[in-house]
Amino acid sequence: MHKDIETEKEKIIDNKKKTKYRNLFTLLIAILLLGFIATAALVVYVDPFFHYHELNKDFPYIVDNQLSQNPGMARNMDYNACIIGSSMTVNFDTDDFKEILGLDTLKLSYSGAYPKDDFNILSIVFDKDSFARKSRDVDAVFFAMDIPVMSADTETVKYERPEYLYDDNLLNDVKYLLNKDVLFQYIFKPVIQGKGSDLSEIYFSWWTPEYYSTQWVMHTYEEPEKEEKELPADGLINSTGLNLDVNILPFVSQHPETQFYFFFPPYSILYWHNVMQYNTLDATFAQYDYVAYRLLQYDNVHLFYFQNMEEVTNLDNYADYSHYKPEINRYMVECFGSGEHQITSSEQMADELLKMRGIINEFDFEGLLSQDW
Repeated sequence: MHKDIETEKEKIIDNKKKTKYRNLFTLLIAILLLGFIATAALVVYVDPFFHYHELNKDFPYIVDNQLSQNPGMARNMDYNACIIGSSMTVNFDTDDFKEILGLDTLKLSYSGAYPKDDFNILSIVFDKDSFARKSRDVDAVFFAMDIPVMSADTETVKYERPEYLYDDNLLNDVKYLLNKDVLFQYIFKPVIQGKGSDLSEIYFSWWTPEYYSTQWVMHTYEEPEKEEKELPADGLINSTGLNLDVNILPFVSQHPETQFYFFFPPYSILYWHNVMQYNTLDATFAQYDYVAYRLLQYDNVHLFYFQNMEEVTNLDNYADYSHYKPEINRYMVECFGSGEHQITSSEQMADELLKMRGIINEFDFEGLLSQDW
């Protein structure tokens, strides 16, 4: 009997231990769940990627992630114009658009953007059915037409995008709501440092004024190998036409109320040396001519050609063979307002391309490249 009593006591003690551990486990789970809920609630409230709402005026938002923050800004920011394109657009100051053109403009750049990248963000800009978008009229789109990527496959993107920030599926938002990088880099960090991004200058390139020099450009320039076989003059037309038809022109045709300002960015003269090294000069000129012809079929298109400006032969205006000073970005905004460098007909485009050929033919590439930089 004594043994039975001892056994019963052991069972009671064992049950108490199990109950204690079970309660501790339950408490731990409850604490974890509360932590997850608190974290998710904080992310929703601050919303550093603007996935659910526009910015809170008093929070110092850091905006430096094009892939993750552009879709939310396109949905939920207040704007009536936007900037679309590659790193050729990152040095635009949206305050210039307000000052010169009277437009509340949002920068939606993707460095290295392919036409499909432009399509992806414009689909959000013009989407009126998204669960988290503000209703707005888009008066103008400023679009950098980068010819070098216009012959890419129509589905090619520069980087794989985080789909949970681009779609309307709330279930996969857990990747955003419980993301440690979002929490520490985009909520805690700006609070600690007490300073966020200037939204008019987001995505600005890192180059400071001293980097815009011939010395720096030539120091970093790598001349491509010379291709022996020349690409036929029409060799880029079919793929370029597909990208226009699939990724760009549907927005122009479906939104006649929006004015589209397409512009050919002013790459430096070294860009054209690369083209000659690739042995695609005639094909590239034909590509420019073709794109201009297609765009000019629309009444809501304003086309600008900046590549034969005097500035393109002065490498002190560049940080590499294609990226130009922010002052040139402001000048282009002034041109959007004044109409300078605007192309209004295929004949005019042909004349501008002829001038560009003249600049290329007269430039002393051999002298530039033979120097010891």
